[in-house]
Amino acid sequence: MNELVISLGWIGMFSPIALGCMGSVIGCGLAGQAAIGAMLDTDSGHGRFIGLSVLPSSFVIYGIVLLFTLQREVGIENAAGLFGIGLLSGLSLMVAGIWQGRACAAAISASKEKPEIFGMSIAPAAVVEGFGVFVFIFALVLSGGIPALAAQ
Repeated sequence: MNELVISLGWIGMFSPIALGCMGSVIGCGLAGQAAIGAMLDTDSGHGRFIGLSVLPSSFVIYGIVLLFTLQREVGIENAAGLFGIGLLSGLSLMVAGIWQGRACAAAISASKEKPEIFGMSIAPAAVVEGFGVFVFIFALVLSGGIPALAAQ
């Protein structure tokens, strides 16, 4: 039983980067597809489309920082905290990355037709980024309460 609990701690430690990466990949892929389609239909503004399509990549960066914050020796005393904070923050980062990619794709599609609304069209993507930052900050704060194992 102890091995299972310790394994869950290791899963939790790695979850923010793995799941954050999945969200970033899916989000960038969705937005990138919209950017490619927009570039085929327009003669200018391609840099804005490409720039917006990489916005969801921030969630993997948050995952990397959380991995290093959670990184410690795993034992029975701290495995549950690592698992809970790591898995839930990772899932949140993944969902945020996917939905931000969808918001970016919508902004690209809208600004392709009406370039003057580009700035306003990225507001939903910025709101999603804010929620990703919230989970990132709260996970950093909560991870400080996970006990380190005593030296043997």
